[in-house]
Amino acid sequence: MSLVPSFLQLLQPLSCLFTAPTFASLLTVLSGWVFAPRRTITGMILAADAVGEKHHSAYHRLFAAARWSLDELGLAVFGLILPLVPGPVLLAIDDTLARKRGPKVFGVGMHHDPLLSTRKTALTNWGHCWVVLGVVLQLPFCGDRFFCLPILFRLYVPKKTADGKRLPYKTKPQLAVEMLQPLCSRFENRRFHAVGDAAYGGKSVLLNLPANCDLTSRLKMDARLYDAPARSKSRKGGRPRKRGERLPTPEAMLQGRCRRLTLEVYGRHDRSRVAESVARCYAAPDRPLKVVAVEALTGGRTPQAFFSTCPQDTAETLLSRYAWRWSVEVMNHDAKGQLGFEQPQGWSREAVRRTAPVAMLLYSLVVLWFSREGYEHYRAPLRPWYNGKTAGPAGASFAQMLATLRARSVRSEVLSMGLHGRGSRNVLYAFIHAIKLVA
Repeated sequence: MSLVPSFLQLLQPLSCLFTAPTFASLLTVLSGWVFAPRRTITGMILAADAVGEKHHSAYHRLFAAARWSLDELGLAVFGLILPLVPGPVLLAIDDTLARKRGPKVFGVGMHHDPLLSTRKTALTNWGHCWVVLGVVLQLPFCGDRFFCLPILFRLYVPKKTADGKRLPYKTKPQLAVEMLQPLCSRFENRRFHAVGDAAYGGKSVLLNLPANCDLTSRLKMDARLYDAPARSKSRKGGRPRKRGERLPTPEAMLQGRCRRLTLEVYGRHDRSRVAESVARCYAAPDRPLKVVAVEALTGGRTPQAFFSTCPQDTAETLLSRYAWRWSVEVMNHDAKGQLGFEQPQGWSREAVRRTAPVAMLLYSLVVLWFSREGYEHYRAPLRPWYNGKTAGPAGASFAQMLATLRARSVRSEVLSMGLHGRGSRNVLYAFIHAIKLVA
């Protein structure tokens, strides 16, 4: 089973990164990835109906030994995304757990499991922890919805595992900076704005941001904030002050006079008390930050604080931008549930570092194909019990985008068989309907 020609045409700019045999193997694997019920290499070969075309070890070598760069592939996918982003590029940084079994798999360790953990009890699980960098954008057909299209990836190896394998240990924030630097240097004429949770808002990221990249993240409620140092020449010798007067913490800001704000974020109307100021944190006294402290009046959430390296941002802009980060959580969920992000069984170093990220890149490619052509062929299923669901392509989930790609691919395959006669349309309809049900 091959993919629809329009999807293969989307992949053609990526061919310059591979040799011709390797790119042919990649197309076979991606075709099988779309149709396979379980995303192992042999399962994808079966789904693509490619058994016998090559020895099965050739498809294993695609990830374990072939000479190609995952970063270059991600940057090439970013080149396909770039025409859809006219202004500054909004980036989302997050990490996600891929559960694994077996002690000999490269890079595995015990990591925090957000699905099993509660607010009172933190639980861990055995597997891989991936740090993901994605582009957050609105697509032409989706109205006010935001999508996160992943492009760059780093495998976080726990310190104990890194010491045992004699590997250099890098923290998750360091890996995030390691992805930001090549992206921002490759496209130095574009402005970038990264958004991450509290784990990526510390000095490891803030002090090492590229010159053309800003940051929005969480801030501790008791963070030490300072004013700019006064420019007064002292008669005595010594270096000038690096920090000005101490300013109220975000917690103290909420105890003063605040204004009320209503925002539509996370699919709901939120009413909050908001206090804002321009300050400097202790670790980066030379960089002014926009600090916003928020106390929710609805929803029962605890007070929170956020910051942006753009001091001219308004509170509404900063909070809305941080809320758009939720699209990376949706992407993690869909890549695991619909594309089998956790299912590849490779265990060697290169196979581990390459195989799972291809599922994320396939997520980006499917969404890009749907925004270019797939939305024209999308037919929403008739579900009268969902009165509030948006009709048309604007309400399509990723599962429905993937089902549309499968249906168009099956239609193209069946039409190439040259069916004729009165029952040919019924055969085609039955095939497409069956594919949608399986999807």
